[in-house]
Amino acid sequence: MIKVVIGFKRRQGMGIQEFRDYRRDVHAPILFAIPEAKNIRRFVVSYPAEVVPAEEPRFDAIVEAWFDNSDDMNTLFQSDNFATRVDPDHVNFIDLTTVVRLVTEELIVIE
Repeated sequence: MIKVVIGFKRRQGMGIQEFRDYRRDVHAPILFAIPEAKNIRRFVVSYPAEVVPAEEPRFDAIVEAWFDNSDDMNTLFQSDNFATRVDPDHVNFIDLTTVVRLVTEELIVIE
């Protein structure tokens, strides 16, 4: 199993709730409408907990997407649909200079 973890901040001038709503109501439907998204086995979005932080969180969201293997992951991210429909929408809600992406293999310690 391969997991992609992506962290990012919202685009400048966008409020946190506007960012969350846009990601859920506009961007997610674009992503899951393309046929290559069927390769995603699990998809989770995490937001910083609303507690009094000691400092500003580095990211406004963390996305985790699981795939059976790297070929399935590459089929999604290298597809024409992703390049022409999904990726162009990122600029509408993400500060692209803040994006950090890590492709991982999970080692489950406790379940």
